[in-house]
Amino acid sequence: MEDRRLLETHQTLAELRQHSQLIADEFFEGFEAVERIDRPAVSFFGSARVEEGSATYEAARETARLFGEAGWAVVTGGGPGVMEAANRGCKEGSGLSIGFNIVLPHEQGTNGFLDIAMTFRHFYARKTMFVKAAEGFCVFPGGFGTADELFESLTLIQTGKVVHFPVVLFDAEYWTPLLDWVRTRLVPEGMVSPEDLELLSVTDEPAEAVEWVLASWTQRNGSS
Repeated sequence: MEDRRLLETHQTLAELRQHSQLIADEFFEGFEAVERIDRPAVSFFGSARVEEGSATYEAARETARLFGEAGWAVVTGGGPGVMEAANRGCKEGSGLSIGFNIVLPHEQGTNGFLDIAMTFRHFYARKTMFVKAAEGFCVFPGGFGTADELFESLTLIQTGKVVHFPVVLFDAEYWTPLLDWVRTRLVPEGMVSPEDLELLSVTDEPAEAVEWVLASWTQRNGSS
């Protein structure tokens, strides 16, 4: 695991130079993969642990199918769970399905619903591609990884590193406790501004999630 060796050990300058070159090469390969996406794209985040037939899996599948039917691409982490559901739904909707996987100590296999696939060795390169490729984000229930991707996206938007993409949280019941914590603790204590909450939309309807992302893209691009 290159990340682990890089982060946990002291290394010579030659070794650090070699690691830096590997990271740079992976970024370049990722940028090349993104350039192959020939249409607007939306990134889906969510748990790898949900099963086919569960409410979350089927909601992600349906939402991605609608994006596919709208002529969009769907970008995921390329693995199981919500990622598989979204790639599968996108293919069912005749969209372009992309998976940016990651090498993990416990192997995460690539799902079988991908048109463009790349497996990364470094999380930071992979996460950059989720943002670079996207015109919006759809976030489904998940754990630490999903929360990391959500807050990184919000931070990039809040700080102006990327334009104000729509961020849609799917499953109001799941996300309400987190949003309540933001409203009742972070806002009153000045940790975030009240308008930062406007960066998020919450829904339980696949069609509504798609409508919000498409409307934002149309507004930014001046399309009819």
